[in-house]
Amino acid sequence: MTSRINIGRPASTSYHSPDPHGFANSRPSTGYRAANPEHPLERIRVVSKQLEDAIEIYSQPLKPHLPAIGRFLIIVTFYEDALRIMTQWSDQLWYLQVHRHFYWGISHIFLLLNVITMLGASTAVIMKRHTEYAVIGLLSVVVIQGFGYGLIFDLTFFLRNLSVIGGLVMVFSETMINKKKSFAGIPSMSETDRKKYFLLAGRVLLIFLFFGFIIQGKWSVGRIFMSLFGLAACTMVAIGFKAKWSATFLVILLSVFNVFANNWWSVHSAHPQRDFLKYDFFQTLSIVGGLILLVNIGPGGLSVDEKKKTY
Repeated sequence: MTSRINIGRPASTSYHSPDPHGFANSRPSTGYRAANPEHPLERIRVVSKQLEDAIEIYSQPLKPHLPAIGRFLIIVTFYEDALRIMTQWSDQLWYLQVHRHFYWGISHIFLLLNVITMLGASTAVIMKRHTEYAVIGLLSVVVIQGFGYGLIFDLTFFLRNLSVIGGLVMVFSETMINKKKSFAGIPSMSETDRKKYFLLAGRVLLIFLFFGFIIQGKWSVGRIFMSLFGLAACTMVAIGFKAKWSATFLVILLSVFNVFANNWWSVHSAHPQRDFLKYDFFQTLSIVGGLILLVNIGPGGLSVDEKKKTY
């Protein structure tokens, strides 16, 4: 109700106040109690607001370039993979034919299609040409390589590639367009509806990399603290609560971790671990790119941040 009903009794001489119950207060009510500035939750809210404002101010010079940076980081792992296949062509054929039992010729076609798709689709993503088809091509590469190299059931590989797929979904949602062509009898979704569902899927998929980080490696005090803070930020990204702030935190955390943990450049070129570190390094860059796109375009309609605007 927009107006308050005065149900106070009529004034009489037996009452010291004309409105003993305070129902006739002329001051308009907002419907909310004033927040206690000393309350811990209120202090956290104030600090988070200050951090969001600082991020908004200091990211202004980079903001026009964030989409291009995010897209490049997302597809850089596919460029690296294509280059690695071309420079290690004979080793790749040997592995597929000996360990994966590919027939001669089939292994050649498998590698050639992967290289062509990764180079062509990655370039299309950067140039913003036929992005939807390019993303579908890169998604197919992720799935086909998982089965082709026998890594689909490796938990770490599976979680990392879910996050890479999340980055590709973020690219897809960024370039979502409302198709003019529709089919009779089939309900069609608006551009806004499709985009918010794709953004939700992208947010959820992006955080799986961190689960892979938690389950592997040796535990230490620093690792425990980083895992707890990272897990909290991942949860905030997934539900879309302070999504830009938490995504920025994860960008910084993953970037620092990537430089120190996946420093493939410090390993001798003949060492077998070098390729694994390089693979992890560029895949982590891809996920950082997806988080940068999230910072730029926001969490979408299916998020706590968006719902707070309507209540």
